[in-house]
Amino acid sequence: MKLKKLPFNMITVFIVLALAIGVFYAGYQSYQRFVQEKKILQQIIDRLQADSRIAEVVVTDVGYDPVLKKPITTIKFLEFDSLGKPLAPKYFTFSGNLIQFQSLVVRFDDALVASGDNLKGKSVYLFWKVFVLEGKNTQEYVITPIEEIPRGYKLEGAASAFEKRLWEEFWDYALYSRAATHQRIKNAQIEAPGKKFVPGILYTLRIEHDGGIRIDVSDIPEILKGEKILPF
Repeated sequence: MKLKKLPFNMITVFIVLALAIGVFYAGYQSYQRFVQEKKILQQIIDRLQADSRIAEVVVTDVGYDPVLKKPITTIKFLEFDSLGKPLAPKYFTFSGNLIQFQSLVVRFDDALVASGDNLKGKSVYLFWKVFVLEGKNTQEYVITPIEEIPRGYKLEGAASAFEKRLWEEFWDYALYSRAATHQRIKNAQIEAPGKKFVPGILYTLRIEHDGGIRIDVSDIPEILKGEKILPF
């Protein structure tokens, strides 16, 4: 049996249809690639702009020193560990209320932050001291003794030789910046963000994934004002 030849116009229709499908598929692929690239770009931007809460501070008591003619300020310092869990709070009392937190911060290359690197995807920090700067009358408390593993990062149990060496290197980078360039470290330095601390305000310290530590302020919720909350 002989096959019938398709009319010329039918062949033309099939060719045009095939071309149209090809163009549509190529356009669809291009669109999908655009959507995926936009998604990746947004993730990179989010990582570079992201931050993490690392501590909260509130004023728990205010007095007055008639000799120095200054307020006596007691603050509650609640630090969070690397998983966001609260640690045991610390209380510090100062003559004055312009309080600073001396911190050591190591920043990594933006490329590591943008890629979400598991080990170097955001800045590493520790709280070293809290102080009120006033010349010879400067008051300070040590939060993390020098060359010790900070509470917020310490693993459970006895510290291993590797864990100790890791934090020895951190202190070395932050204080002396030795060999920092070989570890893709952008910057290692001492910072001392501070604020005037007053009652009725919640102070939240945050670490920027591609930067340093900042202090955000917000009002304490109305429901908690004037209340002494019993411990859990």
